[in-house]
Amino acid sequence: MASYDSVFRPGLFAGKTVIVTGGGSGLGRCTAHELRSLGARLALVGRTMEKLERVREELGDPETFVFAADLRREEEVKAAIDGVLAWGGRIDGLVNNAGGQFPAQLKDISLNGWNAVVSNNMTATFLVSKAVYLGWMEKHGGAIVNVGADFELGNPGMAHNGAARAGQTNFTYSASVEWAHSGVRVNSVLPGFIASSGFDRYPERAHDVLRGVKKRVPLKRHGTESEIAAAIVYLLSDAASYVTGTSLRVDGGLHNAGKSSFYEVPDHDRSKPYNGFPLYQPPKMLE
Repeated sequence: MASYDSVFRPGLFAGKTVIVTGGGSGLGRCTAHELRSLGARLALVGRTMEKLERVREELGDPETFVFAADLRREEEVKAAIDGVLAWGGRIDGLVNNAGGQFPAQLKDISLNGWNAVVSNNMTATFLVSKAVYLGWMEKHGGAIVNVGADFELGNPGMAHNGAARAGQTNFTYSASVEWAHSGVRVNSVLPGFIASSGFDRYPERAHDVLRGVKKRVPLKRHGTESEIAAAIVYLLSDAASYVTGTSLRVDGGLHNAGKSSFYEVPDHDRSKPYNGFPLYQPPKMLE
């Protein structure tokens, strides 16, 4: 297999242990591959052991730690972090990538549906971050990156996700201040429309929107998994040692065009994607 073509220097994370939640597919899988290519020891945590084991096999590193857990449940989170520490003895970085949502109007969202999305995308970030902080980073420092979504203009059609992501990013801002004295940096990456396997989990009624959204994006294309992974890796790295409490949008300029009423970006093909991941496959619904 071809090696990951990272823009970062080899060995950047040598001797570092990094947890990636939701590491069995999509953005988490890609991020795991880039971090491993840069020398990190990896702990992959997610809901489905089979997916985690498949990624471990792809990485060609039998030492990669995998742990299946429902990150909405505090006792399972604590067990996962205890397991990571028993295996690796330290936690230098945490990528809170696990999450999920579904399109629905507010009037149609059940309480169970609302709670599921809030728990997946906000509560899990809190629970994992707290367990990592208390278990290791409070005394030793580290870096946390939360993978969220843009929420500032609301999220009509997925308001439960907008509310959860707003809370998740606000948690980032608060934790970055409360945990600064421990040498812990906390930041967020807010992806736009990224052509990852996550697209294929959306119902068919959403596919036309997902295909057509690139017309609204100033860079006139979907993003790649590697473009998100690179942002995460930067925020985990020493290059971002003075960066904390920020949210980095990686969305091709979509947010900035969201309120535009008097300007429409002309069609163009001037934005060239970066894809360093040799195992990347576009989602089937884009084919």
